[in-house]
Amino acid sequence: MTPPEGPAQTGGPHHTEELAVRAAAGDQRALDELLRTIRPEVVRRCGRFLLYQEDAEEAAQDTLLQVSRNIGRFEGRSKFSTWLHTITANCARQKYRELKRRAQEMATPPSETSQPVDPRTTSVIAGSRLDLLDALERLERDSPHLVTPLVYRDICGMEYAEIVERLGIPLGTVKSRLHNARRQIRPWLSNFA
Repeated sequence: MTPPEGPAQTGGPHHTEELAVRAAAGDQRALDELLRTIRPEVVRRCGRFLLYQEDAEEAAQDTLLQVSRNIGRFEGRSKFSTWLHTITANCARQKYRELKRRAQEMATPPSETSQPVDPRTTSVIAGSRLDLLDALERLERDSPHLVTPLVYRDICGMEYAEIVERLGIPLGTVKSRLHNARRQIRPWLSNFA
């Protein structure tokens, strides 16, 4: 059985792109449907960065809020999915930074009344995805131009053509930066497979 064609079709990347264009033009119904449509994918992508489902859900909520607030800036020159990957990666990494900062604050002066440890903040120290995020933070300090290609390709799973389109640099440059990023972070990763 083949899916229906035309405007009655719901779901799928083409439908999402169409919703994004309509939402960017100010169509509130299209924005509401777009947010409902992309939510499961956004949660899944945030889960690539964050171990705990609750953290991935919070980062996804932040992503959807950013999409809602900034959809008017989406001009349709690149694919909406590419634009969304960028926002998702940034929100997930921001959530990680927040958790890491919270973990460091809790680790500093021990209080007289010991509180139960929040496993979400302690998980910032353990786990392969979190080792990768630490490596990304370090890479951002040392070679910031290498971070985005690595995030887009290895974490977001974007195609090279999408990365080229999003960054506006040649394919050879993307591949070179990706190679250098992988080579640079490899020694920093203890558990990342």
